[in-house]
Amino acid sequence: MTSPTSRRVALPRSERAIPAKARHIGPTDPNQIVTVSVIVRRKTPLDLQALGGRILSREEFDRLYAADPADFETLRRFAHQHGLAVDEQASSLPRRTLVLRGSVQAMQQAFGVELHDYTLPAPGSRTPTRFHSFTGQVSLPESCTGIVDAVLGLDTRVIARAQFRCLRDLKKRPKASSSGVQPAPFNPPQVAELYSYPSSVTGVGQTVGILELGGGYNASDLDTYFQGLGLATPTVVAVSVDGGTNSPGNPNGADPEVALDLEVSGSIAPGARFAVYFAPNTDQGFIDAITTAVHDTTNNPSVLSISWGGPESSWAQSSITALDDACQSAAALGVTITVAAGDGGSSDGVDDGQNHVDFPASSPHVLACGGTQLIGSGTTIESETVWNDGAEGGATGGGYSAVFALPSWQSGKVTGNFRGVPDVAGDADPESGYNILVDGQQEVVGGTSAVAPLWAALIALINQERGTPCGFVNPTIYGDPQDFHDITQGNNGAYSAGPGWDPCTGLGSPDGTEIAAALGG
Repeated sequence: MTSPTSRRVALPRSERAIPAKARHIGPTDPNQIVTVSVIVRRKTPLDLQALGGRILSREEFDRLYAADPADFETLRRFAHQHGLAVDEQASSLPRRTLVLRGSVQAMQQAFGVELHDYTLPAPGSRTPTRFHSFTGQVSLPESCTGIVDAVLGLDTRVIARAQFRCLRDLKKRPKASSSGVQPAPFNPPQVAELYSYPSSVTGVGQTVGILELGGGYNASDLDTYFQGLGLATPTVVAVSVDGGTNSPGNPNGADPEVALDLEVSGSIAPGARFAVYFAPNTDQGFIDAITTAVHDTTNNPSVLSISWGGPESSWAQSSITALDDACQSAAALGVTITVAAGDGGSSDGVDDGQNHVDFPASSPHVLACGGTQLIGSGTTIESETVWNDGAEGGATGGGYSAVFALPSWQSGKVTGNFRGVPDVAGDADPESGYNILVDGQQEVVGGTSAVAPLWAALIALINQERGTPCGFVNPTIYGDPQDFHDITQGNNGAYSAGPGWDPCTGLGSPDGTEIAAALGG
């Protein structure tokens, strides 16, 4: 048994730096109780390419790719030596997550860091939020070397913003399309009809997971909204992760995001169930929400919609790796993850003169969803261009990852050596946005936030047609560009649309019937 004074080793990729605009408050109260999620290595490395698209049963996944109970036991001893409690109920071998709780003083000694409090405006807000963090690296005893992939919760800064834009906030309007027709908002089923979504299925038998890092929904809003569309209200359950809760009541906060996600996906796949995973807006909360959804044997979602993210440059490398690993687990288990590509154009809202992409949209193991302006009537698309309202109004994210290499399925479609974002697109311009109901008020909302649930609903419909989950769809959809409406006009700042894949709208917006056929629907 090792002692607390055993030789320590730095945890790779755990470096943290404090944002330049953060204001230092002082040392964190040593008696404050904090909770950390220790992400533990797999029993054996997961090679998705070797699986060849085969979807694993939960039993096979747990046998091969969960954490090793022996590693958990080693870390339990480490925790107890440092006066930390293990939350066994919150810990999980399949999620590879051991949850520890204790005082700041004990955490500092256990992980070799000094925690300090800071304030910093949250992404997309001017209101400062308080958080604790550290500089330098986490360190662990030699006995734990190689066991731990990441330690989450020692840095609690807000990590992501909701990728929605309300029409009421758009400063630059109105504008006509390239065809001279004024854009107008839609009810979500109208967009599904324009994109030729399968009409003989409703998502029965499927559960759509939705990840939220704030806000909430009112059941009365949902009843009113779906009744107005002539639909029964789908079954919706709220799942608490790390203390996150369904907390509606602020139409100027994240409530429009939650309403947009549920009302877009729910009105297009009204026969599905919906599980909404509420978590704190930290890297710990974000990653724990994904692993909770992917390994949720009660609700068993076959697709997970994520409309939150932040520039790759704002994430710690260990957190990027841990989140991408969670998405790899989803792919192995047949859970499709759709992610908004961001609303900050080619810069992703970073004011440094450089191009950036949003994460987790840049993960090679998710379906990254960019945005368009859509004009159409009935089943006819009259025009579709890249969504770009300029710096004040937002534009679809897109570009090239600075972290992930070019995936094999993008070879020959994407130029360069790095992961291209997005993969696909859909209607996102607030002027051609979605009629929703939030906190009792009618709103028109757009942003790439709308595109993730739009695609999640399509996947749920196809999963019902197939009778089995699609799983990780990227290798298949890149095989036939005829399944998409190719967007060739517009730009998102540094990048312009063109024939084939482009870093504004990816392969294009969906022809749902063709995509269903390609995926075996």
